[in-house]
Amino acid sequence: MGKVPIKTEREIGLMRESGKLVAEVLTLVGCRIQPGITTGELDQIAEEYIRSNGGEPAFKGYGSDKNNLFPATLCISVDDEVVHGVPNGRILREGQIVSIDVGVLKDGYFGDSARTFAVGKIPEEKERLLRVTEESLYKAIEKAKAGNKLHDLSAAVQEHVESAGFSIVRDLVGHGIGKDLHEEPAVPNFGVRGTGLILKEGMTLAIEPMVNAGTYDVVVASDGWTVRTSDGKPSAHFEHTIAVRNGEAEILTR
Repeated sequence: MGKVPIKTEREIGLMRESGKLVAEVLTLVGCRIQPGITTGELDQIAEEYIRSNGGEPAFKGYGSDKNNLFPATLCISVDDEVVHGVPNGRILREGQIVSIDVGVLKDGYFGDSARTFAVGKIPEEKERLLRVTEESLYKAIEKAKAGNKLHDLSAAVQEHVESAGFSIVRDLVGHGIGKDLHEEPAVPNFGVRGTGLILKEGMTLAIEPMVNAGTYDVVVASDGWTVRTSDGKPSAHFEHTIAVRNGEAEILTR
């Protein structure tokens, strides 16, 4: 693990601005999610809003394979898609769940957040999946205090998710964030309390539980981006960017 950057109050202030824009995009897009809209239309709404407010989409053009950079503003993942779904002409249908993940670069700093939404009325088991996943995120945030260990967050997610009978994805993790979209440290959603690095005031983390209704095993689709559950069961994803404080963590993407 490399060095974990500690942010100044000025830097956290700039991240708060990026985070505010991220939160506004999720609210705006969330209001438009209904049966009949395409994932591409949602992506266009998000990109226009980000650019008109002085930000840049963080995900567009992202990637290590220069022949397959991410082509869109949002990651939109439906039902058994865990993360990194690519927006296109796909029409959303009643009963689906859809994860919207958005990153914004503004004034040199990143914000990153995700929420999973219901499309119309969804089955009770999907509702429970969404509720447990979001609860697990807030259980992790409660542990994100200076002096605690990083895996205190990880264990809080894992315990809550597994006690509800769901599974936590192992192959993908949260991350530090700031001047770069992905910084040290990696923030797993599973682990042993009392292990990992000691959290310090001014660390900024993107905490993002990805929770599957079935097995935690995932596969990457042929597009090189979309991650799906290996058993075809639904998955939910919630994420906030936070700043570690001596007391309660500050959510920068609320």
